Amino acid sequence: MDALQDALATEHAALWAYSLVVAYLPAAQREQARNDEVAHRALRGSVERLVAATGARAVSALPAYAPPQPVVDAASAAALAVVAEGDSLAAWKSVLEHTSDRELRRTALDVLTDGTLRCARWRAVVGTRPAIPPFPGRR
Repeated sequence: MDALQDALATEHAALWAYSLVVAYLPAAQREQARNDEVAHRALRGSVERLVAATGARAVSALPAYAPPQPVVDAASAAALAVVAEGDSLAAWKSVLEHTSDRELRRTALDVLTDGTLRCARWRAVVGTRPAIPPFPGRR
């Protein structure tokens, strides 16, 4: 359950990050960021329902988050998207590693697959090579 709560906390942070990111991106990238935000919003809702189904109280979003570097332009905004996706991958990898529930493992694997593609797109934007992380979710 701790790993699932951590994944939820990471989804909250990703949504906050994308709300900042879209303000700095050009139109073509802004559309992708909004699509990624929608994906994280759906994930957050799913995790909240999963946590509630166990009878636990879902962790709340923080009022604000501190990006690892100031976001001042399109490049730093895309870099924050990479961080948000990387953090999400790490959290979902932990869910996969800490549950024996077959359905939750499948969900975590699907999230890792989709998140790796999102992360790869942003890594390509900022010029990080390779675009696809060699071990998604590993720090």
